[in-house]
Amino acid sequence: MSNTLKASSSGFTGAASRLITLWALLGGGVLLLVVAVNMLSIIGSVFGTPFPGDFELTEMGVAIAVFAFLPYCQLVGANVSADIFTAGASRRVIAFFTLLGSLVALVFALLLIWRMYYGMLDQKDYDYITTILQIPHWMAFVPILISLALLALAALVTLLQDMTALSRGHH
Repeated sequence: MSNTLKASSSGFTGAASRLITLWALLGGGVLLLVVAVNMLSIIGSVFGTPFPGDFELTEMGVAIAVFAFLPYCQLVGANVSADIFTAGASRRVIAFFTLLGSLVALVFALLLIWRMYYGMLDQKDYDYITTILQIPHWMAFVPILISLALLALAALVTLLQDMTALSRGHH
């Protein structure tokens, strides 16, 4: 966890941090359920009774879990970065690029919320469902949209922290 995040465990930032961390843990729980379903399916296959629709649940569960981890990665600075380009840069330059990255993450999250929302509506309007379990596709969009909203929140939190760091001249 970043030093800035540790230092601000109260107020708006602390509440956002706790909510985002809880959401990531729930995403981990979804991933564990996906693993359990796959284990049951494999064991069932040995005895001639595989878990029906296991690949449908895996597809939806992994997507939900991946999106659930994005806000946490933004919050703690665990996204992919190319440090080789800033290895010799000053703290102020690095702080500027970090701020720019948070701004891009915020814009990207808002863009994804907008487009995924309309994607969910299309899935609902056309009654798309999974083949075996007959689960409506739009249902998987709900936790994904929550994840994207939390990603926007995390990007806002890091943007505010990065603006403070830039104004102080360090990262």
